[in-house]
Amino acid sequence: MLALQGGAREHLRALESAGATPVEVKKPAQLAGVDALVLPGGESTTIGKLLDRFELLEPLKERANDGMPLYGTCAGLILMANQIVGGQDAPHRLGVMDVGVRRNAYGRQVDSFESELEVKGLEASFTAVFIRAPVIERVGDGVEVLATCDEVPVLVRQGRLMASSFHPEMTGDARLHEVFVEIVRKTK
Repeated sequence: MLALQGGAREHLRALESAGATPVEVKKPAQLAGVDALVLPGGESTTIGKLLDRFELLEPLKERANDGMPLYGTCAGLILMANQIVGGQDAPHRLGVMDVGVRRNAYGRQVDSFESELEVKGLEASFTAVFIRAPVIERVGDGVEVLATCDEVPVLVRQGRLMASSFHPEMTGDARLHEVFVEIVRKTK
């Protein structure tokens, strides 16, 4: 669990509920010791700058390119995207997932909302919490759309990479974290 800025505590609880043994990652040595990483929501520019400042950006890119599973939520999705659409670039990104995203496209903090989503592979709907969320405007050929909101992709997977526009950790429902833990188990 990347724990530089953003909602790490809630993700840690969800990962524990999903059967994982989460570790907070703040230093390169900690990154070297984990099998996978969750990139939380927060502020993507700040997280990117902290990744760079704490000398995690390049090692994380290398680990991701070498096959380490990643799950990015909200700002984490922005950090994983290989394209930022519109005028608000996000420096210090990983650029490992073939998606184009527009930052803060769902509006400001006051425009936050919840939506019930039908998620491929889950039997019952999932409550998604959108807070200043990015919109996925382009999905590459190798990217599978697992859920949409108003016909717009909001949960995607590209092999061992998973990303969502929303905050699954805010609901107390660990099923998406369980999906990610299963991806990790299959890549070992």
